[in-house]
Amino acid sequence: MTQIWHNPRCSKSRQTLALLTDNGQTPDIRLYLDDAPTADEIRHALALLKLENAIDLVRTGEKLFKELGLSKSDDNETLIDAMANNPKLIERPIVFAHDKAAIGRPPESVLDII
Repeated sequence: MTQIWHNPRCSKSRQTLALLTDNGQTPDIRLYLDDAPTADEIRHALALLKLENAIDLVRTGEKLFKELGLSKSDDNETLIDAMANNPKLIERPIVFAHDKAAIGRPPESVLDII
């Protein structure tokens, strides 16, 4: 099954969802801002994305990143907890398929896993 962590207000997320459906996929759409991933789900996403550093999944340009006093040098667990408690900080969209994951930036990057 294909799943997308989707934010309908994000143009890249909408483009990625359209690309998936145009390629015959009917993804499970998780509105991750309303249904926030747990810390364990974020750890799993990092593993599937082959990202060793949680900062690579954080939207560091979000105002909330600075408001929470976070920095790029924070350890993985601090950043994972911050993303679990504030899903707005998670880079989007993320697509999961066939025990792999890809960030839809650019949207075409997800084509490799479907």
